[in-house]
Amino acid sequence: MTRAAEIFDAIIIGAGAAGLMCALTAGQRGRKVLLLEHTDAPGAKILISGGGRCNFTNLECAPNRFLSANPHFCTSALKRYTQHDFIGLVQRHAIPFHEKTLGQLFCDGSARAIVAMLGAECAAGGVDLRTGQTVTSITHDDHFSVETQVASYKAPALVLATGGLSIPKMKATGFAHSVARQFGLAVTETLPGLVPLKAAAQADGFDASLAGVSLEAVASFEGQKFRENILFTHRGLSGPAILQISSYWKSGRAIGLDLMPGADALTFLLERKRQRPKATAQTVLADVLPTHLAHVFAATYAPPGEMANIPDRLLGTLANSLKHWEFRPGGSEGYAKAEVTLGGIDTRGLSSKTMEARDVPGLYAIGEAVDVTGWLGGYNFQWAWSSGWSAGQAI
Repeated sequence: MTRAAEIFDAIIIGAGAAGLMCALTAGQRGRKVLLLEHTDAPGAKILISGGGRCNFTNLECAPNRFLSANPHFCTSALKRYTQHDFIGLVQRHAIPFHEKTLGQLFCDGSARAIVAMLGAECAAGGVDLRTGQTVTSITHDDHFSVETQVASYKAPALVLATGGLSIPKMKATGFAHSVARQFGLAVTETLPGLVPLKAAAQADGFDASLAGVSLEAVASFEGQKFRENILFTHRGLSGPAILQISSYWKSGRAIGLDLMPGADALTFLLERKRQRPKATAQTVLADVLPTHLAHVFAATYAPPGEMANIPDRLLGTLANSLKHWEFRPGGSEGYAKAEVTLGGIDTRGLSSKTMEARDVPGLYAIGEAVDVTGWLGGYNFQWAWSSGWSAGQAI
């Protein structure tokens, strides 16, 4: 027997950051909104973000800190709903927060405060949130018809807010991409983003015994540079600078690492040679590098013996390795460790103002499902807030 469909003004699939923002915005405009979530509770990724404190936005949000095949697409949404707008919402709910580094804003307490805030705003807008419902089919005639395992729904507007492929243990799927393709929208190549990188076999300067060693460095690739900490792992490199550069890295290519940022390595080595002629390169390097890394680096790039006996030209080679260490990844740690998905629903098929599909009236895509990926540090949450708000104003 065919089930009678419940009728709504808009159906939003996915109760993550973007879906919640879209729902509360539309609900508070008087729309009858259904928000569907296939897990048991909303905001799962919000809860684990920022070490449980939710790095909810960044003071320095700007379009040039987002990656997309169409780099200008994100501009409209980011200008219409800014980081300051979201900060104002957080302040109205009296959630204490602080700036950590580089404009990153974190809750002083638990990320649960952000989820509770979004839930309260949805409730204020009369949003009908239903969890534990898996969408089994979507069709479209004059309305969008959505079937789940327990009910049928219809609405003139449908919003895809189910995110990307990153962190499958959180039940992330390619659902939004599949639905987009179903309705004729293109999907760009998808890759893990903000992800640790694995060392290639026999990578110079890398040793698994370095796992746990961390230091500030500049990671670079094709002109893009990030100065933050890097962290050695058993299989490669992680840490903020590596996660940032991973979104730009291309398979088979090396990334550059400056292990003495802001310092002249050759001048340092020549001065140490004059001041401490009997010291070894390993001992000298330990002045500026973690001890174990100094040992591995000296064994790889420096001749044995006392500094006094190392020719200046070889010290030049060592200095170059310190400032321009080439780390050639053998791959990334994949979606399981990626914080975001690069690529997604092609923005050429969407309105940058409303997030609506140009050729499918009433169909919208927001958040990580779209080919817009921010830097590490609250940028991807801001894209979720901005794109969700933009769609919420339109549906």
